[in-house]
Formats: sequence, C-alpha cells, structure tokens
Amino acid sequence: MFTTQFLLVFSLLLSLPILFLLAPRIFPPHNPSIPISPSDEQDDLDLFRKATAVAASSSFVTHYPSAHAHFTFKSKKLKIAFLFLTNTDLFFAPLWEQFFKSADKNLFNIYVHADPYSNVTKPKGVFSSQFIRNAKRTYRASPTLISATRRLLATAILDDPTNTFFAVLSQYCIPLHSFKYVYDSLISSKSFDFSSSESGPESTQYNVKIEYKSFVEIISKERRLWKRYVARGRYAMMPEVPFEKFRGGSQFFVITRRHALMVIEDRRLWNKFKQPCYREDECYPEEHYFPTLLSMQDPKGCTKYTLTRVNWTGTRNGHPYTYKASEISPVLIQELRKSNYSSSYLFARKFEPNCLKPLMKIADEVIFQD
Repeated sequence: MFTTQFLLVFSLLLSLPILFLLAPRIFPPHNPSIPISPSDEQDDLDLFRKATAVAASSSFVTHYPSAHAHFTFKSKKLKIAFLFLTNTDLFFAPLWEQFFKSADKNLFNIYVHADPYSNVTKPKGVFSSQFIRNAKRTYRASPTLISATRRLLATAILDDPTNTFFAVLSQYCIPLHSFKYVYDSLISSKSFDFSSSESGPESTQYNVKIEYKSFVEIISKERRLWKRYVARGRYAMMPEVPFEKFRGGSQFFVITRRHALMVIEDRRLWNKFKQPCYREDECYPEEHYFPTLLSMQDPKGCTKYTLTRVNWTGTRNGHPYTYKASEISPVLIQELRKSNYSSSYLFARKFEPNCLKPLMKIADEVIFQD
C-alpha cells in the first residue's frame, strides 16, 4: 500500500516539470484579443503587394542595396507622412491643426487609422478626410497594432511617392516644435542627429540630405527582454528570431521610405510575431516587431533611438507616465525637448485629454517658437 502511494506521489512530482514545459503546446492560449482573421490577413497582403508594386514602379526614388535611401530628383519636394494610430478621439487635433497651419501643404500628408469598432469622432480641419478606409479592429498589446501600423505605411506609400519619412504617432502625442523645425531637422539638417557622421557640403544636395536614417528605438539589453521573448513559448520564435537578435523599443517612430517598404514586404518575421502569447503580462509585440525587423535587416540605417519623448517614471500596467493639465508649462516643454541623441525630441507623450486647453494657451508663444 505504502509503495503504491509512494509511486503515485513520485509520478505526480515527476510529471509537473514535464507538464509545465509542454503546457503551451497542449492547452490553448488565453489571450483577451481576437486573433487576426484570415480575411483581414488576406486584405492586408493584397494592400502590401499593391503598395510594393507601385513603389517599385515609381521613378521618384531609387533604392540601392545600401543602408540608406538615396534621392536624386530636385524637381519634387520630399514629404513627411504623419501616421496617427488611435482607438479614441484625436484629443489634440486642435493643437496639431495649429502645427500644420503654417506648413507648406506640399511638404506633408496625414493618415489616420481609427479602430472602426470604437466611437471615434472625425475632427474638422486637416484631419477630417484623412481617415483611411481599410482600418481594422485593434487591441492593446497584440499583433493587431503591428498590422494597423503596416496598413498605415502601405497606404501612405500608395498615396504619394514623395512621402519620404513616416512618423507614427498616437492620439496622446503632441508636437514639441513648429512644423518647419521638424521638417528641417529630418530633411536637411546635418547636425540634428548626434549619432550621424555626416559632415561637409557633400552630405547635402539641392539643400536636401543625400542619406537618411530611421529614428527607431532599438534596445538589446533590458531586464524583461527574455520574458517578452518566451511569452509565446520558449522556442516559438525559432529559428527565424533567435534571442540574441530579439530587440525592444518604442512603437512610435520615424522611419524612411526604404524601411517602410521593408516592413510591408516582410512575411518571415510577421509569421512569428503574430502568434498569440501565453504570458499576457509580458506580451507587447508592437514594441518588438519593428526594432527586431529593422535591426536584423539594416542596423546601420537606424539611429537606435526615437524622437518621441516618453516619461517611464511611475509607469503603471505598462503605460508611461501621463501628464496632467496642472503640469503644463513652458518649463515642461523645454524639459521634454532635451535629448542626448539629437538636437531635440520632436514629439512627446502621454498627456491627459484635458491638457489641450493649457497647451493651446502656450502653443504659439512657446511650442511653435523655435
């Protein structure tokens, strides 16, 4: 009798480690988000293929196999595509309206991906007709945010061959400078990026930089990186993404057209990152897909830092610090601009919606005075 009980207990103890290792493969994952449907996936693939084909036939930009995109035509002005990703109202639309008010309309485009299942009110002005038609449902901390960003990039590539930089922003982002400052920093400045080795008159042509880098945060050493990597299962990312090539970073970035095309052309890494996670508290694919992909394909073409300032002090449930209306002041704007990597941060997040009024009060005299 004793021997039988002993064997049962011993067998149970022995099976626990085995069960722990095999559980992800046996039991279905518990994830609050709905998996991306085959029809949505096919719609996206059709969009990406069309955008890739149109880009390949464009005579405006010539892509070389080097780390940068080279621009050889002076007859057309290069543009910045501002891509807003949201599932709520664009709370700071009036501030952005002021930002674009003094800008040359030939220097920018706006695209908004609004979750069609959310009650998002279209603001008036420059944003009113910029909501893309192929928007789909999104969930925080899920591959749907990767899909939405790729959708925005593809739409912008299809829409205008002169879109050169693609700035991904959220509804909680604000500009920290005037449009002119942002445009000049990205397009023509030889000193904006401290990590760049550009120098001398040969680095610009027709007052435009010859070579460009993407401003995307790429983190290779972070205490939670391993937990994020194994969130889908210990070997789920293999062999395409070994742990030593897995990267983290902000989901908000400014990338070049060359890298935007890399993103929408990718199928290999996407098949890994779209898998559901078994660890919900460690699953943030939107913070890993873009830095991992670009780091693997073109590390020298990236600055490895973002231009969107975020305060991670006092973070809660994976959200950064959120500024309140009482904190808005000229001093705060000056502090948010400070960067060790560039002349200045260009954008910042995250702000409560009621910050709009105090921000508008200091917009012309502080934010847009460079």
